[in-house]
Amino acid sequence: MKSHILIGAASSGSGKTTFTLGLLKALRKRGYTVQPFKCGPDYIDTQYHTLAAGQPSVNLDTWLASEEHVKQLYSRYGAETEVCVTEGVMGLFDGYDGMRGSSAEITELLHIPVVLILNARSMAYSAAPILYGYKHFHPSIHIAGVVFNQVAGESHYSYLQQACKDAGIESLGYLPKRSDIEIPSRHLGLTLEENFRFDAFTERIATLIEEFVDVDRLLQLSQNRVQPLENAREAKSKENNQNNSSTIRIAVAKDEAFNFTYYENIRRLETLGKVTYFSPLQDTALPAETNFVYLPGGYPEFFLSTLSSNTSMLQSIETYVRAGGKLLAECGGMMYLCRTITGMDGIKYPMAGVLEQDATMDGMKLHLGYRNLTYKDIPLRGHEFHYSRLTNALPSVATQYNAKGVATDTAFIRYKNVIAGYTHLYWGEQNILDLWK
Repeated sequence: MKSHILIGAASSGSGKTTFTLGLLKALRKRGYTVQPFKCGPDYIDTQYHTLAAGQPSVNLDTWLASEEHVKQLYSRYGAETEVCVTEGVMGLFDGYDGMRGSSAEITELLHIPVVLILNARSMAYSAAPILYGYKHFHPSIHIAGVVFNQVAGESHYSYLQQACKDAGIESLGYLPKRSDIEIPSRHLGLTLEENFRFDAFTERIATLIEEFVDVDRLLQLSQNRVQPLENAREAKSKENNQNNSSTIRIAVAKDEAFNFTYYENIRRLETLGKVTYFSPLQDTALPAETNFVYLPGGYPEFFLSTLSSNTSMLQSIETYVRAGGKLLAECGGMMYLCRTITGMDGIKYPMAGVLEQDATMDGMKLHLGYRNLTYKDIPLRGHEFHYSRLTNALPSVATQYNAKGVATDTAFIRYKNVIAGYTHLYWGEQNILDLWK
């Protein structure tokens, strides 16, 4: 048996990511091979996980993918590791429709024990009814134990231990109240905080976890016989065989400005052709003989001057599109194809000019939610997350709907062989190139 852990919480902001990163680091320092996962569509936390664990983090999302696909992902990537650590999303039972799409649904689907993170900053013995409710609300979900966050000290913790005893849930320890283990705003990214050193940050959390949390007991309580559906080496061999037989050359943008990708999307592209990477920030042209370009989202708004000044790359992309090249652009990638992007400084920065529309950060407002649409009789699912907006937007070629089935005003744009929009699509179990047939 190996340890399978889902880090859940009563609500967002409880400290799931902080604890997950510290645990990944602590386990790695102990010599374990650890596979991180993330419930839901987040493509920022997975970057944190990857750095902490030394292994790519994989999304598990029952809105974006089928249940069978989620099971295959979990077994394939977890098959050859000693510990699987999955970070939940929002509160444990919070989904797009009741419990549907929640961390609890993933837990039930994969039979993963839950370690609950409870923010005890303004709470003592009142934790008891909360814990009792989580233990008994859904009998098929196993709460292995609880770790408290924001604990003032041993005296405070003693009340929380009594609450655990009376609720019938084992307390595994706590994280003390510390300002130096708070994660910077997600919108600032990993590369923009000059005073934020990731290794030192995760090291601090790992040290606290080793001091205040019973990691051995946590691993013992979370042991479970989750049977792999397929051997990871066999799956990788299949992918490599597919790669060797393809002549398609796929160029993926990857740098500080463009990095919002789903790991399984890239792996799927590798089964369709040879994937190479390029940087719109630093490179002067697309890779030679490119047949398909993928411009994912990211943080172009923080690099507008550099992106705009790299005129040779902008010209290379424009030339590729004018010649009929196939290109998929999502969110920040779509903004890069616009005529201009107005930054948070109010300045308009010229961009590729491929799409006759403009993007702006003026009046920043969060647009967030699951999306689904059908294009060329192909059903697509994804997630929208951005603060910018379009002006003079091109017409949409498909209507997108939210998780409740309500039509949204999110555009899905087709120009020549460019397909673009704000939605970050998931195609881990599809051939995305079918959109161009």
